Amino acid sequence: MENIIVADVMTREPITAKPSDDLLTCARKMASKRVGSLLLVDKKKLVGFITERDVLWALVKKSKKDLSDIKAIDISPKKIATIKPTMTIQEAIKKMKQLKFERLPVTDKDELVGIITAKDILSFHPEFYPELEEFAKIREEEAKLKKIKQAKDIRSSELGICEECGARDFLYRIHGMLICESCKSSI
Repeated sequence: MENIIVADVMTREPITAKPSDDLLTCARKMASKRVGSLLLVDKKKLVGFITERDVLWALVKKSKKDLSDIKAIDISPKKIATIKPTMTIQEAIKKMKQLKFERLPVTDKDELVGIITAKDILSFHPEFYPELEEFAKIREEEAKLKKIKQAKDIRSSELGICEECGARDFLYRIHGMLICESCKSSI
């Protein structure tokens, strides 16, 4: 197991895009190739990385702009985590867990040579499932904690008078008003 390296498992011809490509082109490419990310490459050098989530973020946050007006490089992170093809699968899993990424671009001498994903590792060696399952559970627990925090932010910890109907109850902050459960459900 310790002898298996990233180069043995990685996808050697990842789907790429030019940094100057617009997000609409990138989104179409992701959909047609059925991938969740694109590596931005300029003359074999990795210069960026975008995911479906980045495109959705741009769609929501920059909704006044057309996706064809936003360049891929504009929403790509400035620092890109990569891994070398000579690293072991164990090191790749450790780095994925540490960074909470499901995929890492593989570079050699500043040139893109592939991409390794959790799916690649599981396809090659399903016995790594427990380690990657732990990674997924951590992400799931983080999402649950975030939802609980959001719920606590919405719900007041004290009883009070509803600003809508005047009833005394536990209150929720909705649209800047403190309202009870029954008024909340009628909104």
